[in-house]
Amino acid sequence: MPSRVFTHVVRVIYAHTDQMGVVYYGRYFEFIEAARNELLRECGFAYKALEALGITLPVVSAHLDYFAPARYDDEIEIHTRIEKLENVRVTLAYDAFEKVSRQKLFSGYTIHAFVGKSGKPTRPPKEFLEKVSER
Repeated sequence: MPSRVFTHVVRVIYAHTDQMGVVYYGRYFEFIEAARNELLRECGFAYKALEALGITLPVVSAHLDYFAPARYDDEIEIHTRIEKLENVRVTLAYDAFEKVSRQKLFSGYTIHAFVGKSGKPTRPPKEFLEKVSER
């Protein structure tokens, strides 16, 4: 599996923060979703292309460990990589840092199943495998 790391940057806005002035923990899952979509786009196989083939990638497991809070106006640099590509599943790993200080904010992973129109797990399309293997 390719070990290339893709980088996506998110700037924290007020709506991302909670009453304590830090990014609400659930927002990080939105941030990694954006990073995941950009990874696919950079591979040349945007998520919309999977959907056009009748394939979806629901999350079957998600985990994040938090090390430091992000605050309003911070830029969060999210490094994403495809960690494992199995028969009907793909695991993506994430590491995030505050862009200026380089403080590690969180790390984790998501596991996704390739699901066809029937709602059953399916193998990833050949075109998808070719694109992610090129990177």
